[in-house]
Amino acid sequence: MCTHDKNHAFAKAKKRTATGPTASLKDAHHDDEHSIWNRRSFMQALGLVGGGSIMLGGTNLTASAPSRLTTALATAENEDRVLVLVRLKGGNDGLNTIVPVYDYDFYANNRPSIRHTENSLYNLNADFGIPQSMADLQSLWGDGAMRVVHGVGYPDQNLSHFRSSDIWASGDAVNYEETGVLGRYFENLYPDFLINPPEIPAAIQIGSQGNLIFDGVDNSYAFSVANPAQLSSIAENGVLHDVLDVPGCTFGEQLEFMRGMTNTTFTYASTINEAYENATNAVEYDTQSLGRQLAIISRMIKGGLGTKVYLVTLGGFDTHANQQETHDNRMEQVARGMKDFFTDLEASGMHTNVMAMTFSEFGRRIEENGSNGTDHGAASPVMVFGPAMQGNGFVGTHPDLQDPDQVGNLKYGTDFRQVYATMLKQWLCIDGGLVDEVLLGQSFESVDLGFDCESLSSGSFDIADTFQHWSSVQGNDTFIEFTMSSTAKVTVTLYNLLGQEVGTVVNDFMYEGPQKFNVKERINKRLFTGQYIYQIQFSGKKYSKSILVK
Repeated sequence: MCTHDKNHAFAKAKKRTATGPTASLKDAHHDDEHSIWNRRSFMQALGLVGGGSIMLGGTNLTASAPSRLTTALATAENEDRVLVLVRLKGGNDGLNTIVPVYDYDFYANNRPSIRHTENSLYNLNADFGIPQSMADLQSLWGDGAMRVVHGVGYPDQNLSHFRSSDIWASGDAVNYEETGVLGRYFENLYPDFLINPPEIPAAIQIGSQGNLIFDGVDNSYAFSVANPAQLSSIAENGVLHDVLDVPGCTFGEQLEFMRGMTNTTFTYASTINEAYENATNAVEYDTQSLGRQLAIISRMIKGGLGTKVYLVTLGGFDTHANQQETHDNRMEQVARGMKDFFTDLEASGMHTNVMAMTFSEFGRRIEENGSNGTDHGAASPVMVFGPAMQGNGFVGTHPDLQDPDQVGNLKYGTDFRQVYATMLKQWLCIDGGLVDEVLLGQSFESVDLGFDCESLSSGSFDIADTFQHWSSVQGNDTFIEFTMSSTAKVTVTLYNLLGQEVGTVVNDFMYEGPQKFNVKERINKRLFTGQYIYQIQFSGKKYSKSILVK
């Protein structure tokens, strides 16, 4: 049964807290922030705008409409290249990851309880070493398949998990940007993604949900799943819910949307599961969190899924207390995971097509605290793995431990967006102009990671379109607005959230200049309050965006 006297609408909710450029050195509100952080992650996981989320056997699944990124990447040179992002969630302690042997006494004196003893280190060169927990990286380093970028960060480092994670994902260290680097890329390359998505997701995310890096204005583009093998029996059925037999009211519209997105989840799950079942692992991975994730990704890559970007997540890096055992365990997972991953890929001859990089929202303080741990810091190293680098080495200058910033943290020397730009331009071979655009109009110099890609002419890609369109609400009326640069035949169509046509808003010649149309007047039939999608077509191009009808 439906009630029409109460209107409900889906809204994208992202709770944000204003913070200054630095947080209290004693992390006075640390527990409160974690509470906010977890609530935010939960809201994002709901995916009520442009995506859907469900639970299956204790496994979180999120589906959202992918974009034309897959097509753009497929037309680029080196089309088989894959990028794996390894998120070290919580703020990785860079000084206990890449130990500064060149200034060991100062390092050790500031960390009497948590330091790694000098004679226990594996020296990467005369100046830097890694702890025994990371011994599995010795072979990658020795084979020229590992590089370290020193002191990665950004100006006025924010010490909030919540805010700094968003900065790394959005690429904006100043403004509260709600779209991500890759989300903007997807959106610019495929303006009609809400109506015409491709058959495979452009990005796969394992281990966490709702990361801002894949967010566009209306959609999150990541497909997030913990274990594709669990989806096999359900994927065989194609769909789970009936989307036709629903009530004709606001509740019915919302129910139809959620059922449709659940079915979409299984559609993509079937594609992923097919690739997963087409391959096997050639090595026995660690059974802890990161090993399980990398084992799944390896099978997807070897099984021919075709996705270019993957994100995995390993938590537990917020080491305020009793750090040594926890951090050693996490870095052991990273080291063994990377070794097993590339050994597995090598068995199929695909190891040279894959690059992996670690990142974390910030580093830790130079000195340990009173709880045998470290508090939030600033700069931290990024580790890059892959035999295509053809040589090990260090990039940039290590921060001077004895010359910290004004609040006592390591100064950054390499902007994290330089690493992003390098991966997008030089590894995935994306046109530099497009990369600059998704980095919010800024151009960042690439760093030397030992691989290159000939600059592609802009003619090889679709240049981002400058056509602007938006919706507005005045009282109880909703309008679609846009500006025409020349006269053309224009069709504006309204769809529900399953892509089913609701009606035509306009189908006529439009003259140069601003245009504005009242949706309910033009459709001329009852529209239930809720979320819809409109599509504008003219001159052989299509544009779509979500719209709230009141």
